[in-house]
Amino acid sequence: MTTPMKSTSKKPSVGKAVRSERITFTNAAGEQLAARLELPPWNVGEGVPRAYCIFAHCFTCSKDILAASRISRSLSRAGFAVLRFDFTGLGSSDGDFANTNFSSNVDDLVHAATFLEENYRAPSLLVGHSLGGAAVLAATRKIDSVEAVVSIGAPSDPVHVKKHLTSELDVIQSEGEADVQLAGRTFRIKQQFLDDIETQSLGGALGDLEAALLVMHGPLDETVPVAEAQKIYQAARGYRSFVSLGDADHMLSKEEDAEYAAAVIGAWATRYVTLTPDGDHDDVIPPPGDVIVHEIAPPYTNAVRTHQHQLTADEPKSVKGADLGPAPFELLLAGLGACTSMTLRMYADRKGWPLDRVSVALHHERVPADDDPKALTEHFERVVTMEGDLDADQRARLLEIADRCPVHRALENPKVTTTREG
Repeated sequence: MTTPMKSTSKKPSVGKAVRSERITFTNAAGEQLAARLELPPWNVGEGVPRAYCIFAHCFTCSKDILAASRISRSLSRAGFAVLRFDFTGLGSSDGDFANTNFSSNVDDLVHAATFLEENYRAPSLLVGHSLGGAAVLAATRKIDSVEAVVSIGAPSDPVHVKKHLTSELDVIQSEGEADVQLAGRTFRIKQQFLDDIETQSLGGALGDLEAALLVMHGPLDETVPVAEAQKIYQAARGYRSFVSLGDADHMLSKEEDAEYAAAVIGAWATRYVTLTPDGDHDDVIPPPGDVIVHEIAPPYTNAVRTHQHQLTADEPKSVKGADLGPAPFELLLAGLGACTSMTLRMYADRKGWPLDRVSVALHHERVPADDDPKALTEHFERVVTMEGDLDADQRARLLEIADRCPVHRALENPKVTTTREG
């Protein structure tokens, strides 16, 4: 028996599973912010995002809270690519939270949008929860590509946060800073944070708002009263909508509430956001035996489409890939190994031989050529394990047959490859 070869590549996401990629980008201070990009599953528009969205989490929360993850993934299943990230000093992002404020949160959003524009596509939709909702409203006029913005349980002014700091306000004002308990965790709040929110007003941002606006709020929200949503709606101009979240709590802790919010956002946004048609990239299904490959995310992530199947090809992180699927030579080895196994199975079954199971381990490397040590040639090593009550002659014959599998012959025989522009 041979030892199974371990793969360092992640299994490709297929079917209805949302594809998720961990990434980082820099803020205004050059610090690394941790993010996650959720991409549509393959069965939605060939996995090609119809539009890009940024999700901003609530005050002192992180990108991984249930509301953020559930809404982002649900929007991805509707065809959106969603970037959710940790604001500076929170979650897995670098920086000191004590030195951040509402203005820095808005700056983080602008840098997130710049990252998407430079590496994928500029965001056309912003979604924010609680204070993150206020932040996306303020950031919208600083991001030219935004066509629609959504606030969920958001205050009409950042200064609303002071209501949650009442017991420590005197200490902050007298000593310049204080430790504050929020949601069971301790955060250092400085006077600069209070000074910043005192100078912030969404009135101007909402009055100048050119993007379509969706305000979502729960009438029973005890953290941010629904009256705040009314103020946002009344201050805004242009296309605006309001949707009640029923009995949902502020954190949208029930899965059905988060899923409902995402479903409404997805349906609403299609009216106001410029969308890439489903399957706009190579939506033609190739005939049996042919393959279509198209790039879906830089630098190396590609969708591989056959007549009835889809998978991902990528490069490992060691060469700056995202490692979301096998590398090209790994796919080539997979084809050789699968063809070898299938050929042995067909031959053994036709002969009536007791071949119970076939395993093939493969390795590829470039080695010096026999006729010219200075030149390199491709070397493929194939280790075939055959389980079953086979005698020595049968095993030897099956090894000979392995060299006759169609992919092996294609690699061995002279080949002609033509390339033309489509």
